[in-house]
Amino acid sequence: MRLKLLLISLLTLLMGCSEVYNSNAESNVSSKIEYPTPEVGEGTHIKISTTEGNFNVWTKKIGNNPSMKVLLLHGGPGVTHEIFENFSKHLPDAGIEFYYYDQLGSYFSDQPDSPDLWKIDRFVDEVEQVRIALGLNESNFYLFGQSWGGILGMEYALKYQNNLKGLIISNMMSSIPAYNKYASEVMETKIDTDILSKIKSFEDAEDYHNPVYMELLIEHHYVNHILRRPFQDWPKGVVRALEHLNPKVYIPMQGPSELGASGLLEKWDITESLSKITVPTLVIGAKYDTMDPGHMEWMSTQIPNARYAYMPNGSHLSQYDDEDKYFNSLISFISDVNTPMN
Repeated sequence: MRLKLLLISLLTLLMGCSEVYNSNAESNVSSKIEYPTPEVGEGTHIKISTTEGNFNVWTKKIGNNPSMKVLLLHGGPGVTHEIFENFSKHLPDAGIEFYYYDQLGSYFSDQPDSPDLWKIDRFVDEVEQVRIALGLNESNFYLFGQSWGGILGMEYALKYQNNLKGLIISNMMSSIPAYNKYASEVMETKIDTDILSKIKSFEDAEDYHNPVYMELLIEHHYVNHILRRPFQDWPKGVVRALEHLNPKVYIPMQGPSELGASGLLEKWDITESLSKITVPTLVIGAKYDTMDPGHMEWMSTQIPNARYAYMPNGSHLSQYDDEDKYFNSLISFISDVNTPMN
């Protein structure tokens, strides 16, 4: 039943019919809009300025540490902080302060219907405005990005790394063309030939709304490479994040297919710029990820002050299917950067 409900939710999202909280570009937007309350509790809305006007983005602080503060960048684009709900089980006990954050266009922030806003540079500027509002700086600011959030984190570091104490790139390659190559040459070979043919026939016909298409993806791709559990055992936060996905952001940037990227990100590639990232960096890869773990290990050799953490049981959301190793690696990195050995 939950599988059927998710199929219905995802299909509704892909057709652009989900409930969203739009806003006009006004300076006092938070007093004019009733925002939904996240499962993790009420937070703070931060006003950001764009070329399309002022909007509000949602954040919530967890913990308190003057020297270790982590801002979480979720994937998508257009997913939500809910993908990170299990971070509260691990980081506070390690004395690490962190911030949940829904980027502009995501469910708990404003969702303006302005296609010109969905550009990497605009998102980078948004992160910088959020950093300033939260009072984060080079003495305490760790930026964590997973999937699309990893793209955003790398781009932020290339422009504003003087503001960073550390960077974490989780489950994201430095090149979308390389990702697409890996998807076609490796990931697709892991799907039964007949099943893959059916999936491709739906994509060739652009029949992404067909419930059979989504069912095939979930049964033969999602549970093997997105989160390695039967769907009925997926964490509630992950399911909610998918239900809250904003297709008006996701599809233009990522594209409608889950077997590669075809949107505005299709040609994104910063492999030649990795050496310019000089802040301490952790790159996290996983054996069963949709992203090539070999490429992510290679990335850690190109960034001058980087280390690599490999999740042998993990997939794209390895914070869930290789949870202990994932958080041990993350916490060790942050702690090591915070108290460097002489």
